[in-house]
Amino acid sequence: MLQILIPILVDALANAALIFFVAVGLTLVFSVLRILNVAHGSFYSIGAYAAASLGLWIIGSGLPAWLTFPSLLVSAALVAGIFGPAIERTIVRWTYGKSEAVQILVTFGLFLILEDLQRIVFGVNSLYEDTPMGLLGSVTFGGVVYLNYQLLLIGLAILTIVGLKFLIGHTRLGRLIAAVVADREMSQAMGINTDRVFMIAFTLGIFLAALGGALATPTSGVTPGLGADTMVLAFAVAAIGGLGRIEGAAVAALIVAVARVLAIYYLPALDAVAPYIVMLVVLLIRPYGLFGSVAARRI
Repeated sequence: MLQILIPILVDALANAALIFFVAVGLTLVFSVLRILNVAHGSFYSIGAYAAASLGLWIIGSGLPAWLTFPSLLVSAALVAGIFGPAIERTIVRWTYGKSEAVQILVTFGLFLILEDLQRIVFGVNSLYEDTPMGLLGSVTFGGVVYLNYQLLLIGLAILTIVGLKFLIGHTRLGRLIAAVVADREMSQAMGINTDRVFMIAFTLGIFLAALGGALATPTSGVTPGLGADTMVLAFAVAAIGGLGRIEGAAVAALIVAVARVLAIYYLPALDAVAPYIVMLVVLLIRPYGLFGSVAARRI
């Protein structure tokens, strides 16, 4: 029995870790900026392309292979640093206070631009760079082989959850974010620079999405169209957990990952639709998500 349950659990946790990074970035942006960023999945794929390209350059240049590990973090930081402030200060900032339809149309247009930009810069071929996964090797337990890289992903996801909770609850920036989320007009009246808070939150959301893409590269590579697939999955996870809820993103990512892994093991034909079946069931029971709640809205 354990020989069946343990592989399913490890696969589900590793899969949940990657889903969590992009979903928590999406929900963080929504909780602060109140924007449904349809282009969020593109930053996941750009992070993956950047990590694969940087890793291939490191190996091709004859540099130490262990440098491919910090290159994953560096790639995500570069994507966030380049795109975060520039996009938030121009395209995204223009949508503040606009209707949801306008926000979705604007960010969807941004998504199309970013998808074409990826094809221009990286081409249409798939990229694979699995050096980090190869360096860590594997471990055998109960006759089953597990990749140590999968265990690393699980650990990084846990650290990210703890780090975000610490950031929100125990730092000055976190208190500013919490104040803006609670009442942005009152925050402005108290002298809080809400524009700066918005930019930091948006950039952090992009970093988390790009980090998820970078960390996924050693296991699955990166192919054209990855951003669209990830965007839909991230919205499903955010909807299940409740938009704007960090803890909801973590729990929902685990639920979706378990559903996908069980489908792969027992019903491969349902692999692609398993997350959305879960979303349908949850939203029929709790329309605002597992951790969401009905809230008054100022109009």
